[in-house]
Amino acid sequence: MKNYKTLLIRVYGIVQGVGFRPTVSRHADKNRILGSVCNKGPYVEIWAQGAESRLEGFVYDLEHNPPKRSSILKIDVHEVEESKEFKDFEIIESEHVQGEIFVSPDIAICPECIKELFDKNNRRYLHPFINCTCCGPRLTILDSMPYDRVRTSMGEFPMCPECEYEYTHAETRRYDAQPVCCNECGPEVYIIGRDKRGRAAITYTRQVIHDGGIAAIKGIGGFHLCCDASNQQAVERLRKLKTRPAKPFAIMMKDMETVERECEVTKVQKEVLDGHQKPIILLNRKPSGRVCDVVSPDNPKVGVMLPYAPLQLLIFTYDDDIVMPDCLVMTSGNTSGAPICRDDNDAIKELSKLSDVILSHNRMIRIRADDSVMDFFEEKPYMIRRSRGYAPLPFMVSKGFKGEVLAVGGELKNTFCIGKNDLFYQSPYIGDMEDLRTVKALKESITRLETLLETKPTVVACDMHPKYNTTYVAQEIGLPMLQVQHHYAHILSCMAENDYSDPVIGVSFDGTGYGTDGTIWGGELLKATYDGFERLGSIKPFAQIGGDLSAKEGWRIAVSMIYGIYKDKVKAAEIVKQLKLCDEKNCSVQFMMADNKINSIISTSAGRLFDAVSAVLNIRKQSSFEGEASMTLEFKAEAYEEKNVIHNGDGNFCELDSIELPKLVYENSDGKLIMAADVLVKKIIEETLVGKDSEMLAYFFHEKLSDMIAAACAYASEKSGIKTIALSGGVYQNQLLLKMSIERLRKKGFRVLTHSLLPPNDGGIAIGQAIAAMKYVNKSTLEV
Repeated sequence: MKNYKTLLIRVYGIVQGVGFRPTVSRHADKNRILGSVCNKGPYVEIWAQGAESRLEGFVYDLEHNPPKRSSILKIDVHEVEESKEFKDFEIIESEHVQGEIFVSPDIAICPECIKELFDKNNRRYLHPFINCTCCGPRLTILDSMPYDRVRTSMGEFPMCPECEYEYTHAETRRYDAQPVCCNECGPEVYIIGRDKRGRAAITYTRQVIHDGGIAAIKGIGGFHLCCDASNQQAVERLRKLKTRPAKPFAIMMKDMETVERECEVTKVQKEVLDGHQKPIILLNRKPSGRVCDVVSPDNPKVGVMLPYAPLQLLIFTYDDDIVMPDCLVMTSGNTSGAPICRDDNDAIKELSKLSDVILSHNRMIRIRADDSVMDFFEEKPYMIRRSRGYAPLPFMVSKGFKGEVLAVGGELKNTFCIGKNDLFYQSPYIGDMEDLRTVKALKESITRLETLLETKPTVVACDMHPKYNTTYVAQEIGLPMLQVQHHYAHILSCMAENDYSDPVIGVSFDGTGYGTDGTIWGGELLKATYDGFERLGSIKPFAQIGGDLSAKEGWRIAVSMIYGIYKDKVKAAEIVKQLKLCDEKNCSVQFMMADNKINSIISTSAGRLFDAVSAVLNIRKQSSFEGEASMTLEFKAEAYEEKNVIHNGDGNFCELDSIELPKLVYENSDGKLIMAADVLVKKIIEETLVGKDSEMLAYFFHEKLSDMIAAACAYASEKSGIKTIALSGGVYQNQLLLKMSIERLRKKGFRVLTHSLLPPNDGGIAIGQAIAAMKYVNKSTLEV
């Protein structure tokens, strides 16, 4: 009679590229278990043989002591009656099977590797590519699954005897660590165009930065452009070269002590900032900081990250006696509109004119991964750009979907999404699709991620706009194409992130999106389910004059709205003159275009509404980057709130309470709810003309727009019986509007769904498109 049992265990989740197999082997040794562990692709398969009590201890360790970077979704355990008798416990070669795939994102350098990196007695002292089972590149070096060295770009670097010993022996930290290497056998850094490699290349780059120059540095997912963040001349030069006059630059700070010197940072923010993803986090700056103001002009926040790759740590600290600044601009290495550069050819073509030195290396990047950017809201992450460290971890919905779909995403801030049954894999950030280089990057990335995830989509989803480059990409793929309305995709993305599939009232506020009626939408109230949507209402439509220029020059929207509100050329022209929006000639041209409907569209854009108010208040009349005018309007409102608004349990109190407004929400003749933005803008114009403070009126605008949103939702709820609200769209990056909307909605008894780890902007809509496509596939299957 056998005195042992045999278990077949399958572990699903992020169990590849995180040291799972060596951890299983150690748990087996500890519990005296015989058997094997094998990476199957979708899961890790374990044969475990031993006494029942030891097996219980082994399974307990699997559940409660997994590798730090793993994420277990489920563990299936089955007893096997008939099996071979094992003699030891071994890690066996990976085998390929079909099923859901979980690809690990790239993981920031761990504390143990940092310690070794600066230990003069360690053989990996100052090694730019140090890694272990807990850290290092994953997605960006991966060719195919399962995750083994031969299927990564590290396969080009044969291990030296010392590294091979660590790789094959369970007692080491690098047991089965696929990218393991050292100074003798790993990749090498070098200066492009100069005979400097290794140490000499790093020292030369550090000297350039120290002396006020600009360096292009190849990282894990692409190149960065880097300079001293405390050197105003260097930062201004980078702005001029990159044609980026005002958009904030991200800052890499040497350590947490530096972050605390420069910024206000909470305990929760510290944990994420120094966690294994190490995203860029938007933090409030301290007036006493050393980072120069031109890093983020007229902006109380700065995007901060800590070094996440060993080479970045070496740029800050090296044994060459160069005293480096502890705050470095670390912005995406690309020309305006192009994707981040990932190889030497890209860097030579695009970055040579933007930098004084290009520090590269010979470990190939298989897929681009820009840095992730997040804000915080209610002490939780609030994602702005989801990429390195997070993509392509899937979002899971509980609908029992079957099928495979592709969604190509939005035209701006593009990411795409692959849906496979109930899992939805959002890609790393690609960029804006106006540039054909970014379109090419999108196509390449789709092909690579489809290969990694072993998917063959049957439907491709895209936006409804007929002239978007993403629409053309979808058409070229050759699959049945489903076009999903832009704002509906926003609401679906919010529902999917919250794994919520009951009907919602969706508030989708953003710049512009192609509407089902051929007009431009942007401030929408939708009744939404996974099956479809109904447009319940919107911001009151207005004429958006000036085409693409109107998105950059908010004064045009302001002039157009003034003319539409007062319907009197003489009076409107006088108001335009008093507000100093434009000269008389430009004003006449705008009126003429409005009268003759030249380059004029009907719009409900919430983003353009913000731009118009910003211009009326003389805060920003035009924008050098998307959202600049709206963002500055928010900062002015927040500054007023901090100085003047009294908060208590009954609400907010300030001098604005005396400003009366007519009814802000009503039904039109078609039964659609109209949010009377024109009434709000008219009141702001009137108050501005009598000399009211612009910060106060910026706050007033946010407050009354939030009242309008809450009132519209209440109207819609009375008609539909729906008590759940979903807030999405790029305008909801505005945390003041988000906070005020939630406060008012909760006060009315609504459940409010918001984003957290998926951006509310166009970087998140691909999942919404994919949900619509998956619903279409499953409905079609059922009908057949």
